Amino acid sequence: MLQKGRDVACAGLFTGVRRAGITIGIHGRDAHEGLQELDNALGRVFHATKGAVGRFLCKRRLAQPSRLGFMVRMIAYLKGILAEALPHQATVDVHGVGYLAHIPLTTFDRLPQPGAEVKLLTHYHVTEQDHKLFGFLTEDERDLFRLLMDRVSGVGPKMALSVLSGMPVAAFKDAVIQGDVKALARIKGVGGKTAERIVLELKDKVGVVDAWQASRSAKTSHDPVREAQSDAVLGLISLGYKQGEAQKAVNEIAKQPGFDPASSADKIIREALRSMN
Repeated sequence: MLQKGRDVACAGLFTGVRRAGITIGIHGRDAHEGLQELDNALGRVFHATKGAVGRFLCKRRLAQPSRLGFMVRMIAYLKGILAEALPHQATVDVHGVGYLAHIPLTTFDRLPQPGAEVKLLTHYHVTEQDHKLFGFLTEDERDLFRLLMDRVSGVGPKMALSVLSGMPVAAFKDAVIQGDVKALARIKGVGGKTAERIVLELKDKVGVVDAWQASRSAKTSHDPVREAQSDAVLGLISLGYKQGEAQKAVNEIAKQPGFDPASSADKIIREALRSMN
């Protein structure tokens, strides 16, 4: 009976979080106080349910069974004054509140001098033991970070950050497309077995390589219609769909009567999600 109560509590919590809206930007004290309340609530539920949260998320496919942690995508970005920058972390002062974000070297290399305004796209990672914020300067970096954690077994935030630090996003995509395991294995902390798993799971299981190639081809041909549709496929893959499912959904949307060829990737994604749910 007690376990059933815990599961119900988990379901209620995450239904509430999802209904409240998954993405917000931090740029004021009210947002900070709200996040503190939510953060405290999450901590209390983790403690009280003693693992039921992990089981609930696995059951709902919000977390992989191999991990007890999960990713809460509620903080979209931090915008403020760069207070401090180190090779693997940066502190952003947002209206007097300092947020520490773990960053890859590719982001560190392009940060402004401390004292200047900066905007970091973020990923909030929550486990039973720890809460961490990760920051990136570009969508491509954050998307790849999430893709590695969500879709490659055995890869957590530390490993995903090492990959981004060791190789630019474009070079990483080239290595996976070409099956260049040696290039990936040279990244510090990756090794041969992990490099092989990255190529295998991204190329064969997820099928993201086909989407990367299609996106590159669309950009090269300067075709905005193809580019938007390719970006929509990549967006659906980042949400957990396989390449085949994502491509099929986008193709069906494009064939619908009244479809506007000038539709943005975001609009195509929304329509595709409606059709798949």
